[in-house]
Amino acid sequence: MYKYDEYDQSIVDARVEEFRDQCQRRLSGELSEDQFKPLRLMNGLYLQLHAYMLRVAVPYGTLNARQMRMLAHVARKYDRGYGHFTTRQNIQYNWIKLEDAADILAELATVEMHAIQTSGNCIRNISSDQFAGAAADEVTDPRPFAELLRQWSTFHPEFTYLPRKFKIAVIAADEDRAAMRLHDIGLQLLERDGVLGAKVFVGGGMGRTPMIAPEIKDFIPADQLMSYLEACLRVYNRYGRRDNIYKARIKILIHELGADKYRAEVEEEFEQVRQLGIDPPAAELARISAMFAAPAFAASDGAVADRSDPGFAVWLDQNVRAHKQPGHAIVTISLKPIGGIPGDASAEQIDVMADLAERYSFDELRVTHAQNIVLPHVRVADLKAVWEALSEAGLADANLDLISDIIACPGLDYCALANARSIPLAQKIGQRFADLDRQRDLGELKLKISGCINACGHHHAGHIGILGVDRKGTENYQLLLGGSGAEDVSLGKITGPGFDEDGVVDAIERVTDTYVRIRETGERFVDTYRRVGMQPFKEAIYG
Repeated sequence: MYKYDEYDQSIVDARVEEFRDQCQRRLSGELSEDQFKPLRLMNGLYLQLHAYMLRVAVPYGTLNARQMRMLAHVARKYDRGYGHFTTRQNIQYNWIKLEDAADILAELATVEMHAIQTSGNCIRNISSDQFAGAAADEVTDPRPFAELLRQWSTFHPEFTYLPRKFKIAVIAADEDRAAMRLHDIGLQLLERDGVLGAKVFVGGGMGRTPMIAPEIKDFIPADQLMSYLEACLRVYNRYGRRDNIYKARIKILIHELGADKYRAEVEEEFEQVRQLGIDPPAAELARISAMFAAPAFAASDGAVADRSDPGFAVWLDQNVRAHKQPGHAIVTISLKPIGGIPGDASAEQIDVMADLAERYSFDELRVTHAQNIVLPHVRVADLKAVWEALSEAGLADANLDLISDIIACPGLDYCALANARSIPLAQKIGQRFADLDRQRDLGELKLKISGCINACGHHHAGHIGILGVDRKGTENYQLLLGGSGAEDVSLGKITGPGFDEDGVVDAIERVTDTYVRIRETGERFVDTYRRVGMQPFKEAIYG
């Protein structure tokens, strides 16, 4: 876990007091809403349909039990008893009073948390692999590099007012568990000839114009990475459009310039930036890396989980992954109960997860971009106890990567930008496919719902995606097939005319029934779709 030094703490404390003054001036009427808006957005505070929403940063998804308990405390004291974990590995509170906002940030600062740059046209929260430091397939732990990026990007004077928001993801394995190529910049750490470095992808994103990031640099040594990223951002800041919000993202710039032209511009800028000496010395990376050292794992005792309880056995198969340390496992806690709201957790559940992390996972948790929570370092011998505690708290759904493990944005129930409701639809789909045996027979099937074209629910990257649109004042849902945010990245395609809420649930059932009928042995849904194309599914949906 990264620990604040005196500079980190003083920066966060100073920002809290600055924002307290800004809030007081807004409440007194000294600042208009138009004047206050850019100030609150830089502190993660949005004005939604019913109240203010506060988005709290969880850098690269990593937090400890003390921080998790603070999130539960904020939910109890300042919200309505719950928090919503997001696709940026953050947490949002949907019912915040403006007069409480600075007090919340002050309390968060006592546990090394903040809401800085969780909104605005700046570099947002750096995301990463939720299995970092635990996965056997990584070449290194990506989080020290994510922390370097956090420090580099926080209050960066050139990049505080970019043409548009900017999102970066860092992974260190061939398996992409962070949708890396659907970010403005995606980094894959790798070794080449004994040298650690990164492959750089620039220009991905979803929203109104979804694009997969092209490869811009095949390999940049780690000790030059900051300079190279600085060059990438400088070129964007120089040429990115500010006259049209819909064409302001870096993906549009690269599409219009062409990847080769953008690459050439970056290389030219990189040669100048390298002379500035902004790449941190090896000692600084070593200092940060030491904070992410592996826990003091005990030697494996050879324990094997007792699978005599069928419910526990299914949970083991579905929600538990192998750990690089023998005798340990990675546990994913599903926040997708049947009939529940995807990503939501009550204050009591948040406290339970904090307790489990402290007792069984070396005081560490992770937020995933799929809106779940990970206990990254659990002894195999403790898995049954963890499952029993999760069961008691209503957190033991064994549905990771199944059709009910739905990503969904808050939609029209909360968001002022949304055109349609996402939450009730997710609940209906979960209830239609509630039978776990049926879900497991369907296998890996990632379903994602967005309530508007901004794609906060990542519908473009769903094996099955749903986009809510406004059709002459009526909520209408477009169905997409064939997307993926993983290493086999692809964008979903619209099947045809949209549906009402019940109609799209029926359409999904016709799609899955068709898949079961035509799949070949070992094929996931997305594999079958890629083999046979859209037509069989379209015929099943529309007749």
